[in-house]
Amino acid sequence: QVQLVESGGGLVQAGGSLRLSCTASGKVVDFNTVAWYRQAPGEQRELVARITSRGDINYVDSVKGRFTISRDNAKNTVYLQMNSLKPEDTAAYYCYALRVPHNYWGQGTQVTVSS
Repeated sequence: QVQLVESGGGLVQAGGSLRLSCTASGKVVDFNTVAWYRQAPGEQRELVARITSRGDINYVDSVKGRFTISRDNAKNTVYLQMNSLKPEDTAAYYCYALRVPHNYWGQGTQVTVSS
C-alpha cells in the first residue's frame, strides 16, 4: 500500500512563501503522475500542479508564475514551492499519485494566507 505524507503547510501573510512536501513510501519515478490538488471550504477540489514520470509539468492558470512543482527522486519527494501567496490560495492541499490503475491521496495539509 502506497502512503503519501504531506508537510509544510501553515499560516503566512499575503506575498509570503511556503514549500509543501509530499513524501511517498514508493519511488516517485514509478508513478505515472504526482500532483498537488487543493480544496477550499465549499469549493470543489482542483488540480494545482502535476508532474509526470517523463517530467512533463502542468499548472492551473491561477498559480502560473508563482508556484513550482519539482521532484527529488533520491528522497521520493515531490515539492510545491509557493511564492507570492494570495488569500485566495487558502485551502487544504493534497498530494495525489497515480500508478495505473491505482491512485493514492495524502491526508492533506492546510495553507492559510492572511491579507
